Amino acid sequence: MSAGISLPHDAAALHVTGAARYVDDIPMPANCLHLAFGLSGVARGAITHADLSKVREADGVVAVLTAADLPFENDVSPSIHDEPLLAQGEVFYHGQPIFLVVATSHLAARKAARLGQITIDPCPAILTIDDAMSAGSRFENGPVIWARGDANRAMDTAPHIIEGQFEMGGQEHFYLEGQAALAVPQDDGDMLVHSSTQHPTEIQHKVAHAIGAPMNAVRVETRRMGGGFGGKESQGNALAVACAIAARQTGRPCKMRYDRDDDMVITGKRHDFRIAYRAGVDDDGRLVALDLTQLARCGWAQDLSLPVADRAMLHADNAYFLPDVRIESHRLKTNTASATAFRGFGGPQGVFGIERILDHVAQERGLDPIDVRRVNYYRDGQTTHYGQEINGFHIPAMTDALLERADYAQRRDDIAAFNAENPLLKKGLALSPVKFGISFTLTHLNQAGALVHVYQDGSIQMNHGGTEMGQGLFQKVAQVAARSFGVPMELVKITATDTGKVPNTSATAASSGSDLNGMAVQKACLAIRNRMAEHMAQIWQCTPAEITFTDGQVHGPAQSISFQEAAKTAYEARVSLSATGFYKTPEITWDRVKGQGRPFFYFAHGVALTEVVIDTLTGENRVLRADILHDAGTSLNPALDIGQVEGGYVQGVGWLTTEELVWDDKGVLRTHAPSTYKIPACSDRPRVFNVDLWDQPNHEDTIFRSKAVGEPPFMLGISAWLALADAVAACGDGFHDMNAPATAEEVLGAVERVRDGD
Repeated sequence: MSAGISLPHDAAALHVTGAARYVDDIPMPANCLHLAFGLSGVARGAITHADLSKVREADGVVAVLTAADLPFENDVSPSIHDEPLLAQGEVFYHGQPIFLVVATSHLAARKAARLGQITIDPCPAILTIDDAMSAGSRFENGPVIWARGDANRAMDTAPHIIEGQFEMGGQEHFYLEGQAALAVPQDDGDMLVHSSTQHPTEIQHKVAHAIGAPMNAVRVETRRMGGGFGGKESQGNALAVACAIAARQTGRPCKMRYDRDDDMVITGKRHDFRIAYRAGVDDDGRLVALDLTQLARCGWAQDLSLPVADRAMLHADNAYFLPDVRIESHRLKTNTASATAFRGFGGPQGVFGIERILDHVAQERGLDPIDVRRVNYYRDGQTTHYGQEINGFHIPAMTDALLERADYAQRRDDIAAFNAENPLLKKGLALSPVKFGISFTLTHLNQAGALVHVYQDGSIQMNHGGTEMGQGLFQKVAQVAARSFGVPMELVKITATDTGKVPNTSATAASSGSDLNGMAVQKACLAIRNRMAEHMAQIWQCTPAEITFTDGQVHGPAQSISFQEAAKTAYEARVSLSATGFYKTPEITWDRVKGQGRPFFYFAHGVALTEVVIDTLTGENRVLRADILHDAGTSLNPALDIGQVEGGYVQGVGWLTTEELVWDDKGVLRTHAPSTYKIPACSDRPRVFNVDLWDQPNHEDTIFRSKAVGEPPFMLGISAWLALADAVAACGDGFHDMNAPATAEEVLGAVERVRDGD
């Protein structure tokens, strides 16, 4: 029973010793060249003159390419072909690539790229949400509106109306391994690309178009990434395409990696949002009407903004029944780096929105925030605002269990006493749940393939379309293979994701990696196992149903042999020991125009309780304790899943507390390095950190009844922001009206508002 037990990450030893090989660690082929982009110094304008003579004359420079030099498509967009690799005549954000330097070393390429003399006639830039709304700058003709019932009529009869507006910032992915790619020319114009990407097939597709070749001439390999978080779903396209074009032109291997500053300036972030709301509630704080407006700043190109904004609308309910609701979404086009996928893919923005609203309801009505949440929780059999029925809803029971385990009632009293005795330090305590839909909302992406070989010595090689970015996907799926054959993990070899082995893969995103690829691998394993069983049944004169595979043995009614012996016997009898597997998620339908259907196969759940303390003189704060209960179904690997919950929570806390992106009034990102952009450090984790898994199998037929665990725990970090708001509320009678991230400055401003009674 390999699946379902805690095992270390397959590369844990390599990670801690520094031996794990990433793209930048691959031994460079002879005569390898290195690339760097020359970037725009303004946010919007027309290129009137480009003098690249000094670039071409710089030491080590082999070639300099502009858009006019590109042989085929000048596009790296994942969506509507609106994102050129190199600017054509005008620029649309500060940091946009204008030209490409090909040189003999990484340093030479970077130095030369700074010698370009580009004259740009500046144009007025649309930088903020207000700018975009004033200019009517959107990616769709107008706002997208979904509704259920009649929110206006329900609002007219609601006992109480509560309204407001708030903002939440974006977030830098800050993967430890930056963006990187290596392209190696092959025979007959073929191209091998090593890419740090969550989406090898998209890299294959974009490279093929860029070099004028069919997809079968391009092979993309990804062994591992040093983190992705959505930032390598589409943002790696530019590097891979640039390397392939340069390799095609020079006939030499070409490599590119961004230094951290360039990475942060060039690549997209999480979408920042403004949410305006009007809520009608009854005396108990139950939502009877809700009117939401979501404004998303998407950047200069569409990228994945439409589905991100859709998912924010889909998760505007989080765990709560909304009987009459109207949601209006604006996807705003601005002269900033194109915002892109980030863990949760718009879901966190939607979830944070409703949690902030319920926080306001509780404060305005003088109710306990947990009671307000309980009265609004879904019940099985109810439907979401987009028409999906709720089944297997665990959050009410999980809330009760967590509050008891975490001794909530006593701690609430203790915090009240502490706050009464301490005029300068104030503590806060808050709970937040998460209900997160699992599946790609673009239905055709919910598919996966796998290739499994059993060799004549009984060893197994496994390949699938998922990518490993540190989350443990490879180990989990290897456990699926081991359990399917009833063999120890030592017999299973995990191999790099390779478009030449498994074609037409979806991105490892939407928390779907284990669900999709686990099922595909299991189907391939069962196909081989069934052939072996039929062969052994012939030898042992029994039915295939009587053959079992457990504990490294193949068992018949009266005898057993080792799996290795069975594999050798099958090989010598000319039984095929190789199989492909394919899986597509069942029962999902979605009409994004109407905002109706069943976009998700199931929901994952979680509940978090966080305790914080703030300094009312400075706004400085600390997370003291976090208690989490998370629903992973029947976990494939509890140790890895708990690690994902811990990491997701801390990353979510960072988004809402310390990670502040700052652009100046010229569209220049000022927080472009670790010195100015504050991600959580090890010392920022909760001093007391209790994480448990909710031990209930998935009610849907997923791989061994497990549930996805990549994105959902990210939103548990919202409880830390709510706890900060609770601590601020202890300073006076006013409403905190706090935005996110709740930096020290933001917390201090909220303290002053509460004390002033505003």
